[in-house]
Amino acid sequence: MCKLPMHLPKELIRWRDAFFKLAGTNMLSGITFGQWLRMLRENRFSIDTIYYPRALLITLSSISNSMAAALEELRFGRAITETKLPPPLFILGSWRSGTTHLHNLLSRDHRFAFANQFQVTYPNTFLLTERSTAWLIERCIPKRRPQDSVAMSVSEPQEEDFALCASGQVNLLAWTFPRNAQFYDRYMTLQSLSAAEGARWRADYMRFLQKLTYKHRKPLVLKSPANTARIKTLLELFPEARFVNIHRHPYDVFRSNEHTLLTAAPWWQMQRMDFGSASERHSRILDLLGNLYEAYFAERQLIPSGQFCDIAYEDLERDPIGQLRTIYAALDLPDFKTAEAVLQTYVDSLAGYRKNCFAELSPDLRKQIHERWRPCFDGWGYDA
Repeated sequence: MCKLPMHLPKELIRWRDAFFKLAGTNMLSGITFGQWLRMLRENRFSIDTIYYPRALLITLSSISNSMAAALEELRFGRAITETKLPPPLFILGSWRSGTTHLHNLLSRDHRFAFANQFQVTYPNTFLLTERSTAWLIERCIPKRRPQDSVAMSVSEPQEEDFALCASGQVNLLAWTFPRNAQFYDRYMTLQSLSAAEGARWRADYMRFLQKLTYKHRKPLVLKSPANTARIKTLLELFPEARFVNIHRHPYDVFRSNEHTLLTAAPWWQMQRMDFGSASERHSRILDLLGNLYEAYFAERQLIPSGQFCDIAYEDLERDPIGQLRTIYAALDLPDFKTAEAVLQTYVDSLAGYRKNCFAELSPDLRKQIHERWRPCFDGWGYDA
């Protein structure tokens, strides 16, 4: 079963959603004043007038964040630095390929830890502030994601890449500053960064993972689609890391990404983005994910035997428990039977969820997708 998507579903038209679409600070809520000033300089202080309320709220938040971040560093800094990280489990896969569903499933195994929505939103301060303020943030944020109506909560698993929004080192900020998209796109593969930029990214990424590990004292299960293009870098940081890749039919991935661009991007913007031209949208999606796939297929052979597992979204949707059992066995994860009951309970709770349905693609667009993403069709055996 599925439902036809709307740019703003009726059940989401509430004050929270209206506020977040116009003025919500979103993934820059936890930025410090110094980080905010640097980001503004990188974008020549170019913010469109309609988004001034958002910029004002971010500026005000950044001042209090700066003070809290200084206190957190004073209290926890040395302990964070001394924290050792067990090899993480990385979930790979493009945006809209089922990575969120797989992450939510694996995160139900309490032997793993994960980054939650609050922690990635407030990466500079969550050790100090999560216990006291998460309840307030929970009351303010929308209850469903705009692109697919998946539940949102401060405690739900989230992409660790979002934590790097505050430091301006993530391709997701191309939604916030679309006129500077080329600058932020570099942070997807990391290959075109300068030596100094690459070192800074690694340091900030590791610092956030150290903070999570210090808090939870468990191995991390991490999900950021951009990691699909960073296998070489991740192996340099974590030679013993395990990887599970999830793939989905490229036509479904394309249609879902276009829908997400239309529904979720407005919640991030500081500059107007032109959604009127379908050809521009299509070109953006084709190139961004095309670069992601090219990096993935070039680097996946670097993963040592026994540290990689590949599954199809279609199989996970049909038999989630069976596919999870396969992942645990392939990657030599802790005994699956210990987690099977809680995983089955979570699967049962999703019985009423309906994913989006989309119109068929035109023959010309199908041809473009097949040509640009040919490695996906060839590598995973999808029909064109």
